[in-house]
Amino acid sequence: MISGRGGAMPPPPNATAYYPPPRITLPSGVEILRTYSGAFICLEIVSDGGTGGLLGAIVWILVAATGIPLALLQGWVMFVSVTACFTSASFLCVFLFSYRERIAIDWNRLDFLYHAAVFVFYFGSFLLQAATTSLHAHPFRINFHASTNTTVHSPLLNSHEYNLSVAATVSIMLV
Repeated sequence: MISGRGGAMPPPPNATAYYPPPRITLPSGVEILRTYSGAFICLEIVSDGGTGGLLGAIVWILVAATGIPLALLQGWVMFVSVTACFTSASFLCVFLFSYRERIAIDWNRLDFLYHAAVFVFYFGSFLLQAATTSLHAHPFRINFHASTNTTVHSPLLNSHEYNLSVAATVSIMLV
């Protein structure tokens, strides 16, 4: 190519090879608590049961009070709450102690992905707890009494456990 002044023009830069450095718009230290991201993380820590959060503890108590008829489903509810609590605390520590300045990644994207993943896990645990609650009328417990040679069919959740399970389901969505 020849430019208007008669000399050769340099080739254009390869657009796919150039990525601008990520801008870090999330502050470090205590200033993170003044952002939406910091507020969400603090809300997750306060609402999780792992560090004594009120709503998470209520969910744990309600789920445990039902007698945990389906351990696999309700175990996931407990796992999500504990995992979210510890990851929230770790994520907050990264910002509070300014570790984010030492690690060169796109913190804005990581923050978005973190909150999206926590939402998906909490929503999944809500659905599993709701599924457990919906099995209220199904006779899943079968008790055989050898002495009387009788079989007793009882619902998975009695009325009291059903009410506790409904309260746990609603509390999970509040967390």
